Parts: sequence; C-alpha cells; structure tokens
Amino acid sequence: PCKTAHAGGELCTHLPIISINTGGETIPGATLKDENGRETGYTTAPDGSDRITAYINTFDNESEYNHPTDASDFSSKVEIHIRGNSSRSFDKSGYAIKLITEDGKSNPHTLLGMDEHQDWVLHGPFIDKTLIRNYMWYNIAGEIMDYAPNVRFCEVMLNGEYRGVYVLAETITAGENGARLNLTVDEKNNNYSGYALRLDRGSDNELKNLNSFSKYTLRTKNIIDIVYPGTSLLTPELTESIRQDFSSFEKMLYSYDFDNPGAGYEDYIDVESFIDFFLINEFTCNYDAGWLSTYIYKDMTGKFRMCIWDFNAACDNYQDSYIIPNHLEMQHCLWYVMLIKDEDFTDRIVKRYKQLRKTYFSEEYLYGYIDDCIEYLGDAIERNFRVWGYTFKEENDVLKPAERNARSYGEAVKQLKDFLRIRTA
Repeated sequence: PCKTAHAGGELCTHLPIISINTGGETIPGATLKDENGRETGYTTAPDGSDRITAYINTFDNESEYNHPTDASDFSSKVEIHIRGNSSRSFDKSGYAIKLITEDGKSNPHTLLGMDEHQDWVLHGPFIDKTLIRNYMWYNIAGEIMDYAPNVRFCEVMLNGEYRGVYVLAETITAGENGARLNLTVDEKNNNYSGYALRLDRGSDNELKNLNSFSKYTLRTKNIIDIVYPGTSLLTPELTESIRQDFSSFEKMLYSYDFDNPGAGYEDYIDVESFIDFFLINEFTCNYDAGWLSTYIYKDMTGKFRMCIWDFNAACDNYQDSYIIPNHLEMQHCLWYVMLIKDEDFTDRIVKRYKQLRKTYFSEEYLYGYIDDCIEYLGDAIERNFRVWGYTFKEENDVLKPAERNARSYGEAVKQLKDFLRIRTA
C-alpha cells in the first residue's frame, strides 16, 4: 500500500510519471482532413511552426509510489510535436520530444534510467489494445540483436490531465559516450565514422534526402533520408559523400556479383544483423519493415546493420486488413529481394530461426513475457482504459474487418496470444 498521504483521486502509481505542461498551447502535428476525409496536412503552432516549447517533469521513485505532486527528479524545457504517420490521426497522440535549455540549446539527460540524450519518443498505444506490442518486441529484439531502442513504461499527464499508459523510447541516433548507436562526425574535417539512414516518406529538409541507387532506379517509391548526422552537423558535402557510399553498397547488391566471396554483400553488411531483422519482423508479420520506418546504419566497424522500429501494427494489428499467419513476405523487401537469392544466406536464416524457436520465439517464452508485462502494468491498465475504454465500442472500431476489433482488454490479449500460437505453428 502507498504510504504517502494524498488527496483522493490523485494519480498514485508504481510506474514512472511524465508530466508535460504546454501552458495551455495545443501541441501541433495532428492530421488535418478535408470534408471527404482526405489528409491535407498537419496542424501547426500559431506562428506556423511544427512544434512548440513546453516543460517536462519526471517522477521516478524506484522504492515508493509516484504522484504528480511529488518533487520531480528531473525537469527541463522541451520542444514537442505530435509524431507518427497514420498514428497522427489517433485520439491518443504520440510525441517527439527534444530536451533543451532555457536558451534553446540541446540539454541531454538520462530519463527513466536510460542513457542521457536530448531526443526521445513518447509512444501512446491506441490501436494496440494490449498496450505492450512495442515494449515487448523492442525488448526481445534487444536480447537478440546488437542494439534495439531502450524503452520504459510510464504514465503521462498533459497539462494536469491524465492521458494513460505510454512507452518512452530512445530514438535511433548516436549519443555521447557510446549511447545508442556508435557513430561520430568530425565537424572540423567534414567527414563521418558511421551514419544512420531511414527508409520512409523522406524528410522536409531536402539536405537529408538521398537520391540513392534504389530510389533513382525505382526499386523503391519511398525515400531514404539521413537520420545521423543530424541537421546541425550535416553539410551538402557530407550528404553527397553518404549518398555515394550507400549507393556503392546498393549497386553491388543489385549486381551479378552480389554473392561473390571477397567482393559481395558479406564485405558490406553484418549478416547476422540482417538475418535477425528479417526474422523478428517476419515472425511478427510486421510488414511495414523493409518499406517504411526502416532503419539501416553503418557503424564504426564499417559494416551496415539493421535496427528494428515500430511494432504497433505487428502480430495482426494492421488497420486495413487481416494478416494471414501462414504467409512469408519479407523476402520481397528492398535489399532482401537480392540477399534471399543467395542459398547460403537463406540457409543461415533457417538455422537462426531454429535457434530462436527454442528461446525467444518459443510459445512458452512469449506467453510468459506477455503475462509478465500485464502483471507489471497492474492497475495502470484499468486507469488507462478509464480514459480510452470507449475504443472497445463498435462505433469506434479502427481495424478492418470489424470482427478483428477487441471488445475488452482480455480479448485483446487473447487475440495476441492466439496469433502467436498459430504463427509459431
């Protein structure tokens, strides 16, 4: 029982609390639609900006319950905006947050026990009624791969109003002292040791978008943009250097010599990383991967690696269609459409899958992980659905066809477990 005397109705939770105060301003970035329901853009701040400044306080007492009236363990000014693609239109928004000083400079700091950085993401599970897909698969991927973004469950207050269970996540970029990805830029000499790229819809900053080999040869309709170096470190010369370097990799991959020993893909990529990325996303039917929200980076070793991101729609949680659980799809994705042609690469996928089925992909492990997450969240689940429980009603269905929509939290968990049982089989 909580030993702190507090007013009835005040948030009292074993989870960390993140409180955001915008001073009454509306956070920009929500989807705008016309009278026919077509997206026309995003909301902006009164000055036309795509973000506003606000203040964040965290309450993370590991030995006592947390309350928003406690003394905060960290506070900072932030830049904040609504983030995501389709999720921008959800009632429960997700946010991109940059910690800044009072005069607007980066203010890297540790949050909820994770390594210090200025850039963070607050993911608000909305279509994922279990609340755990991203948390679960980021953590499992972190056990399997060299790196996956660290995550923490928390509960969020916005301008004093309770907004439910969220997942605080690291962004995919480089940090000081080896935090996150091991990448550096030498500003003085205008060169880099490693970089990170994203395959998605591209950046508003054209300097970050690459006219890569796969783009101008129409192997993808999407755009590869530079995630690291960030805007403050990026120059036209660096962009062109990265474009040439990455295009050299892609030209090799789509050549007749792609599998030649000593000159083929094994000289360019960390094969295990590409295999694990393939298997995690294929196993969960996370079929945005390889087309959207796809991160690839070249670290200090000089080889390309993959990094997982966004499992909100995984495990048959896509909005628009049912995902057939006895289907394979990742072999058609950019880069993998060539790698899968090599018999050795395919054999290594099969061998690695058999290993993972005995551990992290076993039904026993996955069911146990789900149950542990639910036990850990505890009464935070009930609090979350006091706010968002209306989404279980038919008139608020988001998944198609309608029978895929859960009518209770228990039913949502059962759907996830049923999918994994059928998928593993």
